[in-house]
Amino acid sequence: MLLQRAGSALRSLSRSSALRPLGSCPKYLAEVRWNSSAAVPEPVEDDSAEYIEMKGIKLRGRPVYMDMQATTPLDPRVLDAMLPFMTEQYGNPHSRTHLYGWESEDAVEKARAEVASIIGADPKEIIFTSGATESNNLSVKGIAGFYREKKNHIITTQTDHKCVLDSCRHLQQRGWEITYLPVQSDGRIDIKELEQAIRPDTALVSIMAVNNEIGVIQPLEEIGNLCRSKKVFFHTDAAQAVGKIPLDVNAMKIDAMSISGHKIYGPKGIGALYLRRRPRVRVEAQMSGGGQERGLRSGTVPTPLAVGLGAACKVAQEEMDIDREHVARLEERLRSGIMSRLEGVVLNGPSDPAHRYIGNCNLSFAFVEGESLLMGLKEIAVSSGSACTSASLEPSYVLRALGVDEEMAHTSIRYGFGRFSTEEEVDTAIEATVAHVNKLREMSPLWEMVQEGIDLKSIEWSQH
Repeated sequence: MLLQRAGSALRSLSRSSALRPLGSCPKYLAEVRWNSSAAVPEPVEDDSAEYIEMKGIKLRGRPVYMDMQATTPLDPRVLDAMLPFMTEQYGNPHSRTHLYGWESEDAVEKARAEVASIIGADPKEIIFTSGATESNNLSVKGIAGFYREKKNHIITTQTDHKCVLDSCRHLQQRGWEITYLPVQSDGRIDIKELEQAIRPDTALVSIMAVNNEIGVIQPLEEIGNLCRSKKVFFHTDAAQAVGKIPLDVNAMKIDAMSISGHKIYGPKGIGALYLRRRPRVRVEAQMSGGGQERGLRSGTVPTPLAVGLGAACKVAQEEMDIDREHVARLEERLRSGIMSRLEGVVLNGPSDPAHRYIGNCNLSFAFVEGESLLMGLKEIAVSSGSACTSASLEPSYVLRALGVDEEMAHTSIRYGFGRFSTEEEVDTAIEATVAHVNKLREMSPLWEMVQEGIDLKSIEWSQH
């Protein structure tokens, strides 16, 4: 009874927020941000104000969230779909002897069809996993394991996701030959270089659809056509692409695709792997157990999470155009707002919006110390790059592959916009960024020299 009451109360609360996120309706966007009050750049002294203190940092209110490439908030409609399977319909979807199992199985299969629909696949080609990292591991290691007697070569890019690069290094230590393709200055690969890199013993080409740090969109259809003509499997990590740009696995001739739930306003801990059936892609399972998911991914499928992923895909498919228009407007507002007021700001990645997911805006600020900039922007939740590598103080390997010099790579900030971002939040981010960059430059002797017209490259620095 207590669970039922709690479930009813949560569903009622969720429904009250689950409105359509029209880009022209900022009131809605404010309502669904969980009533969080954003921090302001220069807090007014107020003894009665509520402060948050964590990790040695004191904040006045919750920061503005602009890190959508790291994770996205759960859409209230997704929560609505998940709640019954957390409280009342809690059966194991693999239990075939009673109602509880049957209703959970039906819910999982419905979710499978919703995931398949957003990429133009057949539901039978969707395997549920714990997330894109597992899907990437299963694709790269699984395909390599199954075809190791015939093939011995894999191609990826220098800017791919860390879990793909680490999977390739794992295989390299076991005798596989790996080609790490360079990218052009805008982050896109050169198709001719890819064609030259493909060999008779190439088993797989794995190239990220949309890069998580700079948002560059790779020419997926061209890559797919090339790989099909060479009889090489094509895998793409589409965690940052699904629900944000149109994808069709058949038109693009994609053989394997990794999907993440929490990047499209779904729950964390769930993802999917698309595996083509015709021509069939075979993989070697990486986990032993009960043989669920066509024997490729053993373990009980978590019904609430699978339902959440399906609901997130359904909403994203229906509202992709609305979301894209909304984030494009916010990105233009932030980028022009910062660049019109600050010198020495560079956009990392493609300037052509056709080649960049517009909800990702990665900027570098000249003559500013990177860590100081990031720590100073504590009223905005942003990052200096991938959440998977942000613990490292090394400059972004993605920016270095683009040819960005080390100093500028160190000062990069990634601003991420999403369905629930507002113009007010963007304005807060602009003011905070401009104020803090100016503050740091006032303390920089190099900036002072540049302002005086001195060419820093012409100076011969003495060493002590």
